[in-house]
Amino acid sequence: MVVNVADFIASLDGAAPAPELSAPLAGLWWAARGDWDRAHKIVQDESSREAAWVHAYLHRVEGDLGNAGYWYRQAGQPTAKDSLEAEWERIAATLLGSTT
Repeated sequence: MVVNVADFIASLDGAAPAPELSAPLAGLWWAARGDWDRAHKIVQDESSREAAWVHAYLHRVEGDLGNAGYWYRQAGQPTAKDSLEAEWERIAATLLGSTT
């Protein structure tokens, strides 16, 4: 199921992510809400490339570059060289199927 950007952003006002969100999107949802522990738990239990990419981003935000590098490699992504904000937008756009 594809969730569009507006639905994802609107869901941030809820008490919990929509049940149809994939694990990587649910991880981003909890990160956007500031619950980093829950975001980590959700994506570390997934084996998808997308979950590994989100996990790498979470470690990068926290300044844990060693673990970030490990998860970037698991995701098959090069280590990010752009800003955190640009990477967030790139991850969200990719996961939501947006071309913007």
